[in-house]
Amino acid sequence: MAEAVEEARRRAERARLTGLFRYQLIQDVTDPQLSAGQRGALVRELAGREHDGPAGQKVTVSAQTIRRWVRDWRAGGFEALMPSPARVSARTPAEVLALAAALKKENPARTAAQVTRILRAQAGWAPSDRTVQRLFERLELNRPAAAAGPAAGVFGRFEAARPNEIWTGDALHGPVIAGRKTYLFAFIDDHSRAVMAARFGFSEDTVRLAAALRPALASRGVPESAFVDNGSAFVDSWLLRACASLGIRLIHSTPRRPQGKGKIERFFRTVRDQFLVEVTGETAAAISGLAELNKLLAAWVETVYHTAPHSETGMQPLRRWQQGIPAPLPLPSPAQLREAFLWSEHRTVTKTAMVSLHGNTYQVDQLLAGRKVELVFDPFDLTAIEVRHRGQPSGTAAPFTIGRHSHPKAKPEQPGRAPEPTGISYLNLISAAHDNQLGERINYAALLGSSPGPHNPGPDQLPGQMTINEALDSAAREEQ
Repeated sequence: MAEAVEEARRRAERARLTGLFRYQLIQDVTDPQLSAGQRGALVRELAGREHDGPAGQKVTVSAQTIRRWVRDWRAGGFEALMPSPARVSARTPAEVLALAAALKKENPARTAAQVTRILRAQAGWAPSDRTVQRLFERLELNRPAAAAGPAAGVFGRFEAARPNEIWTGDALHGPVIAGRKTYLFAFIDDHSRAVMAARFGFSEDTVRLAAALRPALASRGVPESAFVDNGSAFVDSWLLRACASLGIRLIHSTPRRPQGKGKIERFFRTVRDQFLVEVTGETAAAISGLAELNKLLAAWVETVYHTAPHSETGMQPLRRWQQGIPAPLPLPSPAQLREAFLWSEHRTVTKTAMVSLHGNTYQVDQLLAGRKVELVFDPFDLTAIEVRHRGQPSGTAAPFTIGRHSHPKAKPEQPGRAPEPTGISYLNLISAAHDNQLGERINYAALLGSSPGPHNPGPDQLPGQMTINEALDSAAREEQ
């Protein structure tokens, strides 16, 4: 049963990665500003070269398939890009597949063809090479593909033609505040160089990236494209889901090719030279935490950076951005932002209408038994789970067993600290109480006015027995 659940999880994850790969491939084709001729040329260009597939392998995609994916996305959104895993019954005995997996784990350098040779030599029969290869892919036993060389092309134009056409984002290592290292996530508008988002956090992860980006989208609008680095926070699938929900084309810079990141790097140099240069020594020690640091950063951005003419454009960044945006500026609704920044994972409902998520179990609608569903949630609250089937709402998942209240990646900004020691030693307390009891023991013989003896025992003497002191004296005489 556990193996079946794990296999269903792997299938759902592969389907999600495939959907993300397809969206990345077609996101430029869906640009409504392209003419039919430009769109056709772009489709042929994409079909004429290799791409990094969802499993890391090199793949080619035909123009017909690209056009079909575009039609699917327009009809059903991101969900329509995820393939439905085929339900087939295994014809190869489970023990043979287990032995093939063991042979691969024993020596990861073995290919599927080599493993089938070993199986054939061992048992006289073996499944096809393709069957074994699919097994290795399903169990994620294949070696990672070699790193691809630098791409021949470069990123677009030197400057965007209008505001909110391209936002460029990256992260910068910041000062140590309250004993912890900080990281600055920032996005600037490519056309105006105005700061769209800037926020310090204690972690360089996708949660802190979302904390910087979400308010920017609510107040500055939604960009057509986002050009970002290849850091772990920017390649996380949750960022791609957010961009897919809002219709943002997510573009990653080419590794070891810094040419496309010149504007954000120039902004970070300004931050270092004008802001961080002042956050050192006693100044950093006097800053109480992130809230104060971000307040100081916002003040510097609005009163210094945004009001000074930029060296390249010759205009104040914020004024240039304001002059080029439409009035009123279209903004995403709170519901759209909430949907974009929710996280999701796919699970197959058990026969008892149960699903599991990071150690927790939930009860869902009985009608969903045996079906693959999408669990949508706030990463900081795993007690409230929305259930969707084929993109349609299907109720909520009622918590059954909750062992974890937040996603493993959702680390709080201010983790709980160990309580200050009280200085109280329980063992010392009971030891002192015991000493007091010994010192205050009542001498009943003294209260009766008689001396201890065989018929009137003392406090440390049982009836018919000698006292402890008498026993010690007797033992000493025997030793002499």
